[in-house]
Amino acid sequence: MKVLIIEDERDLSDSICAYLNNEHFICETAYNFDSAHEKISLHEYACIVLDISLPGGSGLDLLKELKADHKTEGVLIVSARNSLDDKVLGLNTGADDYLTKPFHLPELAARVQAIIRRKSFNAQNVVTFDELEIDLSSKKVVAAGRLLDLTRKEYDLLVYFISNKNKVISKGAIAKYLWGDEMESTDSYDFIYSHIKNLRKKLTQAGTPDYIQSVYGMGYRFGL
Repeated sequence: MKVLIIEDERDLSDSICAYLNNEHFICETAYNFDSAHEKISLHEYACIVLDISLPGGSGLDLLKELKADHKTEGVLIVSARNSLDDKVLGLNTGADDYLTKPFHLPELAARVQAIIRRKSFNAQNVVTFDELEIDLSSKKVVAAGRLLDLTRKEYDLLVYFISNKNKVISKGAIAKYLWGDEMESTDSYDFIYSHIKNLRKKLTQAGTPDYIQSVYGMGYRFGL
């Protein structure tokens, strides 16, 4: 699941990304208003961690634009401002949660996970689809009653597919979801095929239907 960290304190941003990466999140970063504005305009995220005070503008203006554009990303505000008025303003503007600095990274990760569960998985820790069961907390996947041994990329890919089930997803969207900023300058996404091939093989060998459908010239659809 891809998360955007909008935070101008680089040491803090690096710490957040390092911790979330260990929790199976893919992180992108923005250190100022203009960079953040460009990213949220061009890409989609499972959750955005948003500082209010940014070089070049206010995080609240970014939040207002997200809501005006009807984007569905969950938003967790992180701020040194601890007043009730600031919290109420942030939540009323459309944030899903508000965390005051300084904070513990496990708490931030738990809040990000909770936002994603509410937004993408109806607040469930365990997601089911046909013969699949995914425990988002333990990162365990059971297919047709069998526990699967998935790589991190295969697990991330499966969660992404299920959160977008029955939608056609391009190779480019998959690549940017799985690798974030690293894929900005890549012209070919053919290597995605090997991850999809391996995931499909593990699912069907466990006894599930072949959920991953190729859509010629467009990408892939996950569904029955």
